Amino acid sequence: MKRIVSVSLGSSARDHSVVIKIGNEDFRIERIGTDGSYEKALNLIRELDGKIDAFGMGGISLYVYGKNSRRYTLHSAVPILRQARQTPMADGSVLKNILERNVVRFLKEELKIPLKDKTVLVVCAMDRMGMAETFAQEGCRTLYGDLAFVLGIPLAIKSLKSLHFLAAVLMSVISRMPIKMLYPSGLSQDENTPRFNRLFEKADIIAGDFLYIKKYLPLSVEGKIIVTNSVTPKDIEMLKERGVKLLVTSTPELDGRSFGTNVMEALACVLIGKRPEEITTEEFERLLNQSFFRHRVLFF
Repeated sequence: MKRIVSVSLGSSARDHSVVIKIGNEDFRIERIGTDGSYEKALNLIRELDGKIDAFGMGGISLYVYGKNSRRYTLHSAVPILRQARQTPMADGSVLKNILERNVVRFLKEELKIPLKDKTVLVVCAMDRMGMAETFAQEGCRTLYGDLAFVLGIPLAIKSLKSLHFLAAVLMSVISRMPIKMLYPSGLSQDENTPRFNRLFEKADIIAGDFLYIKKYLPLSVEGKIIVTNSVTPKDIEMLKERGVKLLVTSTPELDGRSFGTNVMEALACVLIGKRPEEITTEEFERLLNQSFFRHRVLFF
């Protein structure tokens, strides 16, 4: 049996383990949260290195992207990557850029949702640049929430040009900030403090990383469409209670849970037999056409 472990800086309350069969091979996929502890994450990676088939890097990304796929390294993630000396480690950023362009087209072509002139809030576009760009290309009115959801500044970025400019100006500083200042980690992943209600109210579609969405989600989002990634059954119940009309996840459902892209990219490494940096776009695309990689769709 192949074993894939996502070591996450996030809450252990979101841990999950599942065994799936792909072809003739069984895969055990696990998510282990360290409740924000870097030391625990580093120790766990050192302990498992060389004993499993692939790591996922959870609760933090190694890379975010700007204009023309310019890549910025988040320095907080580098020590985590360095602990995996033998076993491949995937942060999900490469697969994310492909998969989340696809999910926008899926909304239009498969679910027949007219996107032109829809208002879309992408909570952190620099972490979802493929999604952000594709919504804009489909004629959506875009609101990029990077300043609000990441830095706490209650302003929306309204164009790709402005987003790309801010990425070029700010990322040299932001990339060196501790991850706990930029992204919900540890027990804060379980918190919800409604904020930025005006941005949520304007949006027909709320898209991006679920933990950013959850952190500030209003008590009522009646009739909204959510396009996101990793959700638990408890998250789904919360969305239903708050009036969400449709939930679409970019990653598939595995035993009631949609895992993060870091997990799915780690799975891709094992299936293709390469490290993440060695896998071509064409190889990822072929894998995404397999039946087990279908987007998850839930109407409420």
